[in-house]
Order: sequence, then C-alpha cells, then structure tokens
Amino acid sequence: MTGHARAKRPASCTCRRDVGLLLMRLGIGAVLMAHGGQKLFGLFGGGGIEGTAAAMESMGFEPGRESALAAGVGETGGGALLALGLATPAAGAAAAGTMAAAAAVNWEKGLFAMRGGYELPLLIGLGAAGLGLTGAGTLSLDDATGHLLDRPWLAAAAFVGTAGVAAAVINRRNGVLDRRAEAEARAEAESEPASQPDA
Repeated sequence: MTGHARAKRPASCTCRRDVGLLLMRLGIGAVLMAHGGQKLFGLFGGGGIEGTAAAMESMGFEPGRESALAAGVGETGGGALLALGLATPAAGAAAAGTMAAAAAVNWEKGLFAMRGGYELPLLIGLGAAGLGLTGAGTLSLDDATGHLLDRPWLAAAAFVGTAGVAAAVINRRNGVLDRRAEAEARAEAESEPASQPDA
C-alpha cells in the first residue's frame, strides 16, 4: 500500500512538471524563432539579412553580415530545438548566448523595456538557460531518443563553450565602440581651429 502510493505520486508530479516544461519550451522557442525569422528572412516586419547586418554594424557587431547570420541562426535554430525538446542543453546554451549579446546592447539603458532596457533578452535568455539545464521533460524528442543529445557532459560543454563565445563577442563589440569613440573625438579635435584669434 505504501509502496503503491509512493509510486503514484512521482508519476503525477512528473506529468505536471513535463506539461509545464512543454509550455515553457513552446513559448520561449516560438519567440526566439520569430526574432530569428525577422533577422534571416525579414518576417514580421524584420530587416532580413541586409537590414539586420546594417543594424548590427551600427551597434558595433562587426562584420555585420556574419553577425546577423550568427544571431539569426542562433535564435531560429535554438528556438526550434527548444520547442521540439531536442538537444536541449545545446539549444538552451545557444539561445542564452545570443540573448546575452542582445542584452549587452541595451545594458546602459537599465532593466526595463519601457526605457529600451534589457528586460526581454534577460528573461528569454534565463528561460532558455533554465531549460537547457533542467532538460526538456518526457514530452520531448530528447526523451523519445533516449536522451542521446541530452547528456550531462554535453550540457557542460555547451554552456562553457557558449559562455566563452558570448564573452568574446561582447568584448569585441566593446572594443569596436571604444575605437569609434576615439576616432570621433580625434576628428572633432582636428576640426577645431588651430588657434584662437587675438582679443
């Protein structure tokens, strides 16, 4: 009797947990795929590759076209894999890394989206990272394939690798922006009159 009751309770809890994970995967995955579609294909009013490349260049991500492709593929691919629950650690890590770079763009504006802050990429990135660490649950392709692409060592490698890449991308962008600021300051100084007229 006690053993039977103990066996039923985890099954009930697991079902609720798995439905919750499915809802999170579908929601976060759909938002990521929509943003990736804007960047890659110009869907939902997005700029497509060319428009996104120009925007990426203006934000300091150089080269712009390669940056646009990387962001679009990271969002679209990561979102699709999260929604399917396939290779969930790699998908969550890729999406979180992409969102870290997006959050860096708006970092100086603070948290709240109403002021142009990093609220949305923070939420999406943390949600994707949480799914990558937790796993997709039983209502997923990872479960259907015996967790072939959902091993602890794959999760560790994916998150460590993505963190390194994201840090490098953000540092490179900061360097580009610093060089631009220095060049603008030099140009402004050179455009000033060499000497002031006598009083």
